[in-house]
Amino acid sequence: MESEQQPRMRSVVSYVKRGGRMTAGQQRAWEQLWPSTGRAVSELEPGPVDFDAWFGRAAPVILEIGSGMGETTAQLAAAAPEVNYVAAEVYEAGIGQLLLRAEKLGVGNLRVLHGDAVVLLSRHVAPAALAAVRIFFPDPWPKKRHHKRRLIQPGFVSLVASRLAGGGTLHLATDWADYAEQMLEVCSAEPKLRNRFDRWAPRPEWRPVTKFERRAEEEGRTSHDLIFVRE
Repeated sequence: MESEQQPRMRSVVSYVKRGGRMTAGQQRAWEQLWPSTGRAVSELEPGPVDFDAWFGRAAPVILEIGSGMGETTAQLAAAAPEVNYVAAEVYEAGIGQLLLRAEKLGVGNLRVLHGDAVVLLSRHVAPAALAAVRIFFPDPWPKKRHHKRRLIQPGFVSLVASRLAGGGTLHLATDWADYAEQMLEVCSAEPKLRNRFDRWAPRPEWRPVTKFERRAEEEGRTSHDLIFVRE
């Protein structure tokens, strides 16, 4: 297995534990689907996850970090049955809703990991194991004093790049202009990555528009996509 030195990660986490109970439907979906579909990052065996074994087939693995309430994730997995789609999320209610959406769409190529994406990538994903990493609309932490909590930082991007196979992509999207500029600066400085476009990527038609993106447009914020390729 390829060995790469791990980037030193900051101790500040990029999320906070929020309250909120599951609805009856989310709870049912969790109880029925979690045993076959989900795993807790904290309970994974040491070493990389065997995605081929978990999905029961060999296929390109796409990791989406921060699936939220699953509005986008379930649709993207359903639209690409040829890939093994993995979603990482920290909020249980969001996972419950994602499982509920996936069930309604008849999605069979989705697996869910509950926990910190930094721990997942650094301890449980092998180098060059991923065909793509998607991070759509991560928490912008808009106040300047909280910018250190933003997920897209040099150490994290270096870690993500090390887990991408050659030609694999890191796709980011945000509706906060200063965060978009930070993402562009950080990713452009990572030597293992190359911007597929001069600056911003055209908004892909296949990425569903969520209610949060519509709200951003109503509030006058423009969404930006960035797509970087692993050299």
